Amino acid sequence: MMEKGRLEAFSDGVIAIAITLLVLEIKVPVPTDGGADLAEQLADQWPSYAAYVVSFLTIGIIWINHHATIRRIHTADHVLLLLNLLLLLAVGVLPWTTALLAEYLREPHGDKLTAMIYGGSFLLVTVIFYLLQRHILFGRNRLLHDRIDDTARRRIDRRNRVGLAPYAVATAAGALSAYLTLALCALIAVYYALPSTAYEVSTKDASEL
Repeated sequence: MMEKGRLEAFSDGVIAIAITLLVLEIKVPVPTDGGADLAEQLADQWPSYAAYVVSFLTIGIIWINHHATIRRIHTADHVLLLLNLLLLLAVGVLPWTTALLAEYLREPHGDKLTAMIYGGSFLLVTVIFYLLQRHILFGRNRLLHDRIDDTARRRIDRRNRVGLAPYAVATAAGALSAYLTLALCALIAVYYALPSTAYEVSTKDASEL
C-alpha cells in the first residue's frame, strides 16, 4: 500500500507537463524576405489554436476528475498504481496526438486517420480512467472511505460508464470528417468543463468525506 499523497503528487506533475507541452506545438511565425503579413501567418495556424484549446480543456477536466477520485480513497494498492501509470501514459500521448491533428486537419490525405487517432487517444484515457474507477469502487482491497455506500458507488460507476460513449462517437466520426471529430471533442470538453457537470458533480461524493 502507498499513501495517496505520493500518488496524487506524481500524477499532478505528469499532467502539468502534458498540459504545458501542448503550447509548444504552436509555432512562432518566421520573418520572411517577401514581407508576408504576420497576421496572415498567425491566422493560418488556427488548427493549432483550436486543437490546443480542446486538448487543454480535456486534460484540465482529467485533472479535476482525477483529484476527485483520489479524494475518495484513503490508500492506494499495487493494482491502482499500475492503472494510474497507464492513465498517465495515455495522458502523456495527448500533446502528440494534438500536434498530429493540427498538422493534418486541412490536408487532403491522412486527415481522417489523424482525427480517429486524436479521438481515440481521448477514448483510451476515458477507458483507462473507467477501469481505475472500477477498481477503486469494487476492488477486493477496500480503498474507499467508509462513508461512500453502495448507492454512491453505483452512481459514480454509472456516470463514468456513460462518459465512454461521447468519445467513442467522436472517434468513429473521424471516418467522416476530421472537422467533425474536433467539433465533437470541443463540445464534450465544454460540456464537462461547466461547473455543474465537471467540478461540482465530480467532487460531490468526495466532498462528503
